[in-house]
Amino acid sequence: MVDIYGILQKIGFDWQVALANLVNFLIILFLLKKFAFKPIGKLIKDRRDKISEGLQKAKEAEARLAEVDAIGISRLKETDQKSAAMMVEAQARAKKLEESLMKKAEGRQQQALEQAREQHKKAQEESQRMILQEAGALVREMIVKTVGLKPEAVDEALIEKAVLQLHHDKH
Repeated sequence: MVDIYGILQKIGFDWQVALANLVNFLIILFLLKKFAFKPIGKLIKDRRDKISEGLQKAKEAEARLAEVDAIGISRLKETDQKSAAMMVEAQARAKKLEESLMKKAEGRQQQALEQAREQHKKAQEESQRMILQEAGALVREMIVKTVGLKPEAVDEALIEKAVLQLHHDKH
């Protein structure tokens, strides 16, 4: 028969150390069971309860969310209808405002055109006045040169008559 005790001694197995290790293991197992496993088990149970409670609340929240979605959809439809009506009204007001602005712009444009015509007429009159003055001076110089008289001796009425005659001949 095989001597197990002898074989175990040859490989370095010591019964006393093994027995001491077994006793230490059992003591540690007892302490862990009493002070660690029960509190950890209680924490796990509490956590499971919280998770199941959270799942229940999530189901309730989902049902409430479905109700809120239905309410939201109906309110969105109402809001869409109201906003469409407001858009139509705003477009009508914008069209009226555009027409009013166009009328005002046309009036201002007409007024600006009238002012431009008046300014053009004034500029023409001023230009004719200046031309007549220059023509008078030129006629005076020509008469002075032709007659050989001093410029003071030339009759002012004669010059004016000649300028007016020139002006009427042009028109």
